[in-house]
Amino acid sequence: MTRRAAADVRLDSLLRTACDVIVERGLANTRTADVAAAAGVSQALVFYHFATKERLLAQAFAYAVEQELSRLDAVLRSATPPLTKLRRILRLYTPTGRPWAMWIDGWAESLRTPELEKVCRRLDLRWREDLAAVISAGVADGTFDCADPAGAAWRINAVMDGLAVQLAVHERVISRRQFGEWIRLVTARELGLDPAQLV
Repeated sequence: MTRRAAADVRLDSLLRTACDVIVERGLANTRTADVAAAAGVSQALVFYHFATKERLLAQAFAYAVEQELSRLDAVLRSATPPLTKLRRILRLYTPTGRPWAMWIDGWAESLRTPELEKVCRRLDLRWREDLAAVISAGVADGTFDCADPAGAAWRINAVMDGLAVQLAVHERVISRRQFGEWIRLVTARELGLDPAQLV
């Protein structure tokens, strides 16, 4: 293994470890010393790779979210029709585990950390842009009836975010079943569909 390849493996391992520490401690309470200790490396090595704590947190957040976005990319690259892609995107967005804990924490910490806010905004916009692209494709082939795909994507995404926070943070306030039903209802109304078509 070349020195460069070894450094890439070490960086990947540090990012994975940082994600674990962040989920356990939260973004605001994670120190570079915590990540170094969990990874079994010196704090100097962490700073060598990331320079600042803020950069470490932003890159770890991006790393975690990019794992989820790779699943979204697979949906978008598939040769399936827009309605099938839309169904899959809605399923992907259902809050589960670590990614959602980090999203919620990332949104909150973005109020105080400009570097994290930039990463959070870029990744958040990606979801909406990809959803708008699927809606536009469905309008073009006559599957969806929507005069404003970009606006519809924003409105659908806003409802998904709000319900996802309730589902992820407040135990038993709403159920996963309710989350799915309400998202399908809102999406169907935006796109001129019957909610049953999104099951």
